[in-house]
Amino acid sequence: MLLRFLVGLVLVYALVVSLAWGFQSRLLYLPHMGREHVGTPADLGLAWEPVTLSTEDGVGLDAWWIPADEPRGGLLFFHGNAGNISHRLASIRQFHRLGLSVLILDYRGYGRSEGRPSEAGTALDARAGWRWLMEAGHDPGEIVLFGRSLGAAVAAELASTLAGETSPAAVILESPFRSVPKLAQRLYPFLPARWLVRFYYDTEAYVTRIAAPLLVIHSREDEIIPFGEGLAVFSAAGEPKRLLEIRGGHNTGSLDSEPDYSAGIDAFLREEAGLR
Repeated sequence: MLLRFLVGLVLVYALVVSLAWGFQSRLLYLPHMGREHVGTPADLGLAWEPVTLSTEDGVGLDAWWIPADEPRGGLLFFHGNAGNISHRLASIRQFHRLGLSVLILDYRGYGRSEGRPSEAGTALDARAGWRWLMEAGHDPGEIVLFGRSLGAAVAAELASTLAGETSPAAVILESPFRSVPKLAQRLYPFLPARWLVRFYYDTEAYVTRIAAPLLVIHSREDEIIPFGEGLAVFSAAGEPKRLLEIRGGHNTGSLDSEPDYSAGIDAFLREEAGLR
């Protein structure tokens, strides 16, 4: 009976491991959490225009351009792993109030964008957003890269590749994780998660190659990505860098922490990025 029980446990564990291996893409990318737009910047009284970005591999991406009235700079916005650009209207308003024109895009497979998400694909998507800004005549020294959660890894990867070409004004990473393998092992210690994952998004390595001023934002109350992950990313980065500790949950911290959230970003942009 004991042997039969142990064999059953092994089989159940093997099944769990197999499911984790086979369905990890569905666990990481959650475009199905909301493909339809729930609003537009016009609902906030903001002028905007729809933009279609074209990636190097020919995928069409849905994006919005929201110009500030008297811009101090521009912001390229990479959102998290669920929903679409219309679910970030509150954040768009925060950055607009900070005097930043915003280009926000949906990754391939998200919202109204074509294709299917992948790690290589999100890197190409990020490059498409940067290229659009450059072709529109924006000064790279006045562009801020911003990423939240999964988007923090996307922003960090883009910044690390740009370091050999031209540098943005600054990089802001909100609720970043060190890498997918390290985060997976931390969240699922009962699984050999580090060796199961097929995705890397090695933010901790990317930040070592970033030349621009860096701001890391994280909440100790983050229930999805532990504060220690953001602290490790911050520690790995070179100077100049700042850490902004906020309060609130993973998806609500930027709003729960107003006005400290916006004040911290404003001070960083003025004092480190030279955007006054």
